[in-house]
Amino acid sequence: MILFKKLIPIVLFIAVCFCTGCVERKLTIVTEPAGALVALNDEEIGTSPVTVGFEWYGDYSVRISKDGYQTLNTHQKLKRPWRDKFPWDLLADMFITKIDEYTWTFKLEPHQQIQKDELIKSATSLQKEALAEPNKPSAKKTKAKQPKPVVEKAAKKR
Repeated sequence: MILFKKLIPIVLFIAVCFCTGCVERKLTIVTEPAGALVALNDEEIGTSPVTVGFEWYGDYSVRISKDGYQTLNTHQKLKRPWRDKFPWDLLADMFITKIDEYTWTFKLEPHQQIQKDELIKSATSLQKEALAEPNKPSAKKTKAKQPKPVVEKAAKKR
C-alpha cells in the first residue's frame, strides 16, 4: 500500500511529460493586386499571397511594394488571445494541438505621376524656405519683441 502511494505521483508526472499539445502560428498576407513583394520587420518573406509562421504577438512593420503601385509602409499589431497568457498558456500548449491563423489584407494604390509644373513649384517653395534666414521674421508672421532672459544679462556683467 505504501509503495502504491509513492507510485501514483511518479505515474502522474510521467503522464504529464507525455502530453503532446502544440500551437502553430501562421500569418497570411494578401494584397490587391496579388504578386506584391512583402517584407515583415525589414525581412522579405515573399510575394503575396504569402503565409509565414511567427513566434510572438505584437507590433510588426509591414512594407509592400509592386511596380506601378505606391509602396505601402505601415505597422500592424497581432493581439495575443486570452489562452496565450499566463497561466493558461502552459496548459493550452501541453494539452491542445492548435493552429492560430491570421490574415491581413492590403489594397495598393496605383502610382500617380506628379505633374512637372507642380513638382517645380513645390521645389521652388522649399528652396525659398531653406534659404530664408532662421531668425528673420517672415512677411506673413510678425513676432512681438520679447525681453531678453535674465540669464543673459547676468552673463554680460562678468
